[in-house]
Amino acid sequence: MLAIKLKRIGKKHQPAYRLVVNEKRSAMVGRFLEDLGYFNPESNKTELNKERILHWIKVGAQPTGTVHNLLLKNKIIEGKKVAVHKKPKKSKEEAKAAPVATEAVK
Repeated sequence: MLAIKLKRIGKKHQPAYRLVVNEKRSAMVGRFLEDLGYFNPESNKTELNKERILHWIKVGAQPTGTVHNLLLKNKIIEGKKVAVHKKPKKSKEEAKAAPVATEAVK
């Protein structure tokens, strides 16, 4: 399965990213199929090749959550943002209380 991912480039504490098409499970170092642009969060510079991104999505490449949100921000695709942060785990007390509440409803 193909994915549109961010590949980190740049020095320590100065992140910059390339948007690349690669296999979903492949490592970020090494070869990739195509370079689609770059994103620099420090200076908020973004340069994306809209035509090629839309081509790869049409072919079946899935953007990762962060890339999806970046494409929405730059108005390349439309839709809703994807939550990319980890959701907090329920505490033991909340986990015990939840099943009791569902049994009372029945």
